Amino acid sequence: MSSTARGVRARARIEVTAAIKDEARRQLAEEGAAKLSLRAVARELGMASSALYRYFPSRDELLTALIIDAYDSIGAAAEAARDAASGSDPARRWTLVCEAVRVWALAHPHEYALIYGSPVPGYTAPDDTVPAAARVGHVFIGIMRAAHGDACLDRPELPAGLRPEAERMTADLAPDLPPENVTALVAAWAELFGLVGFEVFGQFNRVVEDREAFFRHAADRLARGVGLMPPKQGEGATPARRA
Repeated sequence: MSSTARGVRARARIEVTAAIKDEARRQLAEEGAAKLSLRAVARELGMASSALYRYFPSRDELLTALIIDAYDSIGAAAEAARDAASGSDPARRWTLVCEAVRVWALAHPHEYALIYGSPVPGYTAPDDTVPAAARVGHVFIGIMRAAHGDACLDRPELPAGLRPEAERMTADLAPDLPPENVTALVAAWAELFGLVGFEVFGQFNRVVEDREAFFRHAADRLARGVGLMPPKQGEGATPARRA
């Protein structure tokens, strides 16, 4: 087979794969992940089921592809916010990344539900999803690592009884950071996605009106909670470091 023919086939495969994913996302929005069906996707695309199986041999493989895409998309949004704020102090970078996560989630509620909502019955995410799932977390760790290097990372209090678990988490997640900060980071991670999830899933209806201002305040509080110190009055941003 000529290189031209191989190139045409490769492009065609990319286009069909994208069409399958787009239809699957449409079905996620309408029916939810639990009802995702390869046969239904094939029918809507005018494909034979046997042809679709050459792209995704099972529903679980299609779900995995959608999950990785969603994690990569929200990870890219977080990284872009971090990079755009490279000249800001660490606390400000943290808040802007939190806001980028919220904006992405509100723009992609069904994909957010797929990765941070209820588990899909009968599906277990493979290890293939881990690198993409870790991207947002790595952004926050990088911001804290830069702050630690610039000596502007305060250490939260840590109960003595929690220290063994804190040291275990630190060894797994960020061995170069103090256990006090890593423990606070894990808690802040859960709080961030709890805040976002409450808004995406309608739990703030009739409770919070100005949600943007409320979220920004909460993100600022999370930054302080993990030990990120804003510049003192009269000081500028800390020297820019790559997070």
